[in-house]
Amino acid sequence: MLASADEFVDRVNRLQRPEGYRLIASFEEGEEQAVAAAGFRPGNQLARGFHIYIDDLSTRAAFRGRGHAGALLDWIGAEARRLGCRQVELDSGVGADRQAAHRLYFNKRMRISSYHFTHEL
Repeated sequence: MLASADEFVDRVNRLQRPEGYRLIASFEEGEEQAVAAAGFRPGNQLARGFHIYIDDLSTRAAFRGRGHAGALLDWIGAEARRLGCRQVELDSGVGADRQAAHRLYFNKRMRISSYHFTHEL
């Protein structure tokens, strides 16, 4: 959705960071840019209590299958425990291209807990 790195930084700093959004990343030796990144925020809901919601989790295609996203999920889980959260949540698309991501989530002991409905306006 974003056209440039500058637009990304502006959006995160101006809109998301004030809402508690945080970014973490994974790197490989010799790579200047992150090979995987996750954006998340703590939140409170009546039905779910205090939790961390993962807004974004992405690994560059050439680096998938090397454990980077799993390591980020592990770190977020530890951070959630440190903060006293009840759970970690994320939404994931259901297309065939998401099968590897779903395997990762199941391997990290996540479960499908609800349907997520949207209404485009």
